[in-house]
Amino acid sequence: MTTSIRRTAAITLAAGLLVTAGAAAPALAADGSPPGGQQIRRIGVVEKVTAFYDQYLSAVNGTNPDMNPTEVRNEFLTPELNARLDAWAEQHMADPVFRAQNTPQSRDVRYEGSGAGSASVVVTEHFGDSTIDVRYRVPLSGGRITDLTDTPR
Repeated sequence: MTTSIRRTAAITLAAGLLVTAGAAAPALAADGSPPGGQQIRRIGVVEKVTAFYDQYLSAVNGTNPDMNPTEVRNEFLTPELNARLDAWAEQHMADPVFRAQNTPQSRDVRYEGSGAGSASVVVTEHFGDSTIDVRYRVPLSGGRITDLTDTPR
């Protein structure tokens, strides 16, 4: 396969992934390559947080047949973050991921920005008339979620 055919195949695959994820494909640089892969990394960190959140919620609700909440946390979060969340739960007598004593009715997930090799993704949790914003820190290079904090009040 020639270099230009491989490049075209890679661009087509990346564009397809972006469209599948509900985003428009990024404009191509003059050489026909995606501009730095920023859009792909942005989508990847949002997908990671969304997957974690949804699987964790299912596990807490008992509808995740494959994993319990601890197993979901162990798969998606660093051991250091898990230890901090356990301490937070003890101190606040609430779920450390939801930052509440009950489960949210719904959620919205948005990319907030990146710097120093990590991205910030915000999950807005809806509890009837109130909301809580929870910020996640995710390495742009992949790997487990490294931080999770609620917005200071």
